[in-house]
Amino acid sequence: MRSTHQLIKTIFMLLIVNSFYFQISKNLVIDLPSIATLDSPWMNNGQFNFELLGRPFLFRNLGPQKPCYFAGFFNRRDSEGYLFSVVLTFQHESGVFQDPQIIWCGNRGLPIGEEARLDLIKSNGTLILTNFDDTVVWSSSSSVSGNSSSVAGLNLTESGNLVLFATNNSTVWQSFDHPSDTLISFQKLVPGQKVISSVSDSDSARGLYSLSVTQEGVFASIESSNVQEPYYQYLFSDGRTEETYFELRNGSLGGLNYSIFGGIPLAFSTQFLQMRPDGRLKVYGHQIVGEDNGAWREIADVFANQVSECSYPMVCGRYGICKDDKQCSCPISSDADDSRTYFRPISDSQPSRGCSPITELTCNDSMFRKLIKLENVGYFHLSSDIKGTMDQCKEACLQNCSCKVAVFNPSNDLNSLQGDCSLSTEVFSLMGNRYSYSSFIKVQMDQDPNLSPPTKARKNNQRMVVGITVGGLLVLFVVVGGACFIVKKKKLHSSAEKDQDNLDHVVGMLLRFTYNELRSATDNFNKKLGQGGFGSVFEGVLRDGTKIAVKHLHGVGQVQKSFLTEVESIGSIHHVNLARLIGFSVDKFHRFLVYEYMKNGSLDRWIYKKENTILSWDIRRKIIKDVAKGLAYLHEECRQKIIHLDVKPQNILLDEEFNAKLSDFGLAKLIDKNESKVVTNVRGTTGYLAPEWLKGVLTDKVDVYSFGIVMLEIICGRKQLEESEPEDFKYLLSVFKIKAEDRNLLDLVDKNTEDMQAHGIEAVKMLQLAAWCLQSDRSMRPSMSMVVKVLEGTMDVDENIDYSLLNTKITTVMEDHVDTTLLPPSVLTGPR
Repeated sequence: MRSTHQLIKTIFMLLIVNSFYFQISKNLVIDLPSIATLDSPWMNNGQFNFELLGRPFLFRNLGPQKPCYFAGFFNRRDSEGYLFSVVLTFQHESGVFQDPQIIWCGNRGLPIGEEARLDLIKSNGTLILTNFDDTVVWSSSSSVSGNSSSVAGLNLTESGNLVLFATNNSTVWQSFDHPSDTLISFQKLVPGQKVISSVSDSDSARGLYSLSVTQEGVFASIESSNVQEPYYQYLFSDGRTEETYFELRNGSLGGLNYSIFGGIPLAFSTQFLQMRPDGRLKVYGHQIVGEDNGAWREIADVFANQVSECSYPMVCGRYGICKDDKQCSCPISSDADDSRTYFRPISDSQPSRGCSPITELTCNDSMFRKLIKLENVGYFHLSSDIKGTMDQCKEACLQNCSCKVAVFNPSNDLNSLQGDCSLSTEVFSLMGNRYSYSSFIKVQMDQDPNLSPPTKARKNNQRMVVGITVGGLLVLFVVVGGACFIVKKKKLHSSAEKDQDNLDHVVGMLLRFTYNELRSATDNFNKKLGQGGFGSVFEGVLRDGTKIAVKHLHGVGQVQKSFLTEVESIGSIHHVNLARLIGFSVDKFHRFLVYEYMKNGSLDRWIYKKENTILSWDIRRKIIKDVAKGLAYLHEECRQKIIHLDVKPQNILLDEEFNAKLSDFGLAKLIDKNESKVVTNVRGTTGYLAPEWLKGVLTDKVDVYSFGIVMLEIICGRKQLEESEPEDFKYLLSVFKIKAEDRNLLDLVDKNTEDMQAHGIEAVKMLQLAAWCLQSDRSMRPSMSMVVKVLEGTMDVDENIDYSLLNTKITTVMEDHVDTTLLPPSVLTGPR
C-alpha cells in the first residue's frame, strides 16, 4: 500500500516539474533577443535547452501562425555533436515548437561538442566557432573594409538571414551569401553561390550535388574530382544581361522574367527548397491548421518530369548501369569473345551502391589497359568533345590517361560513320537501354601472359632476349670478374679518404670520434638496438654520461653517398623535432653516425601494437604536429631546402616524453630554394612514395604525401600494408578511399582505446587533412607550413578535397630502391 502511495506521489511531482520546466523554457524562448551586440562568447554548455530545438541564443518571432527563426547550437537526433545553425519552425497554440528545420549551417560536417563557443570579434568583424579543445571549426572570415566602423552586432532578421552589421548599419557578412542545402522563400541565389546537398539526412557534410545559376542558365550538377557535370539545365535563350538570380517564390521557381517550375501550391505560411542527398530538388511546405499541423510535407519534386530515374548521376553508384526498371548491374563486355569479369558490386545486397574495378586503373603499363564495349549504354551528361568515327573516339580515350569512359553517339545520317564522342574522367552511373549509344569503359588487365595473345608473345620474346643476354653475361663475367675484384679492393681502402675530403666543408659543431672511442662507448658494439638497410644501430654511453645511438654503415657506393648526405643535410641544422646528430667517425673500413639516444624508440613500435601501452589521442596528435613542424622547418626555414624522402614511422623517434623527432636523412635531397622541382632517381620505401616519383620528379610535396600516409597509420593504428588482411583490406589507402567516399571516416579511427573514440570528431578532421596531403596531383597538396597551421587551428582544411583523387596503387620502386621495410619494424628502435 505504501509503495502505491509513493508511486502516485512520484508521478505527481514529475508532472509538476515538467509543467514548471515547460513554462520556464517557453518564457526563456520569448525572452531571447533577435539582435546581439555583446562582445562575449556564446557557450554550448546547456544554459538554454529546448526539446527539438537544441541551444538557441537568438530568436525571431513573426507572430501567430507565422514562422519562427532560431540561431544557436542544434543537435540532430540521429547524429553526434552540435551544429551552429539557423532553424525554421512554428509555435503551436500550446506553446510547443514543432518540427524544426535547419535552413543554414556553418560547421557542415564538423559537429562541435559540449563547451564549444562562438565568438563575435567586433574589431575585425568575424564570427569564430571554436570547439571544446580550442580548435577553430568554422569562421565567417569577414572583415569591415574601407572607412566603415567596426562591427556592431549580430542580427537574426525576419527573413531568417543571420547578419553581421556595422555601426553604420551596413552588412559585413550574412548567411544568405553562403547557403547550405536549403533556400527559403524569396532567398535569392546569385552567380557565384551554390546550394550543395548534404551527404545524408544524418550527415550535414557537403555532398555531391549542387544547384547554381549563371548568366547562361540554371544548373543541377554532380561535382567530384574537380569535375562538374550537369544532369539538369535550364538555359536562358536571351543571353541574359539583366540581374540574374534564382529563388523560390510563392507558386513557382525562377527569377526575373523566367520560371523553370510553376506547379508549386500556394503556401499558407512558408516554404523551403532543398537539394536532397540523392540529387533531387524538392519543395516542402507547412500547414498551420488542419491534419498536417506541425509537419513539413513535400509539395513538389522539381525534376520529376524533367529528369528520368536513370539520369540521376549516382542512382546506381559509380560504374553501375541503371535500367529503366530501376535495376542496377555492373558492366559486362558486349564482346562475345571477352568473358572476363572486370567489375564487381560493392555490396551484393545493395546493388545501388555501385561497382568497383577488380583491378584499379593506372597510368603506367599502357599495354595492360583496354576499352570494353557496352552496347546500348549511354551517360547522363553527354558533351561533344570530339567529332569523328567510333575508332577515333576510342583512341582519344586510350591516349588520355585521365579518360575513364567514352560515349559515342552516331550521326543521324545512316550513311555516315561520324558521330559525337563524349569523354569523361569520372564514371558515375550509366544508363541502359539507350539504343543509339555505345559506351567504352577503360579497364586495367592483370599483368599475366595468359591474358591475351599479344601479351603472351611479348613475354616469349622477352624470355628469348633474357636467355641470350644471360649467356653473354656469363662469358663477360669471367673476363671482367678479376678486374672488378681489384677495383673493389682499392675502393675499400680509398673511400675513407674520399669521405674525409668531402666532410671538410661541413659547417657545424659535429664531433669526430675515433673507432676505438665508439667501440668503448658501445661496450664493443654488444647492445644492438636495431638493424636496417645500411647497417646496425647500437646503444652507447659517452664518457660524460651522454647516452647515444650509434649507426654503423657497411659497404661503399650508395652507402657512402647516404653517409655523406646525412652528415651534410643535418650536420649544421638544429630543430626540436629533428633527431640531433652529435657526430661521426670515418676510418678505412667503417663509417659511423652518432645520434642522441631516444628512450621510446621508433613510432612503429607503438602504433603497430608492438608495445603493451597504446598511445592516447593527445600523444598521437602531438606526434603528428611534431613531425609536421620538423618537415616544415626542413622545407622552408633552412638555408637550403631539404627534402627528407623517407618519411615513415620507422624514421620517427620518440623521447622519454613522447616528443617526436624525425631521423634518418640518408636519402635526403638538398636543393636551392629557387628550384621548383628536380629530376632524380627514385628512392624510398614502397607504400610511402608519392605517385609523381614514377617519373623521377622531386619536390617537397613528396614528403607531404609520405606524411599523409603516416597520419593515416597513426590515427588508424595499423600499417599501410597488412598482408594478413583480406585482399580488399590489405592496403590502408584503399580502405581509406572507400570509407571517405561513403562518408564513414569515423569507422577507421583506432578502436583499441576509448580515448580515441571519444575524440572521434577531431580524428575525422585529421583524416580529412591526411586526404588533402594524399592528393594524386601534387599541386593540390598543402605545404607543410599549411599543415602546421591546420593542426594549430589557425587554418581550415581545404573544403574541396576530392577523395576520388587518392592514388590507391602502391608505388613500387624499380630503380635505386632502398627498401628499409624488409626487416621487422619492431627491431628499429633507434636511428639506422
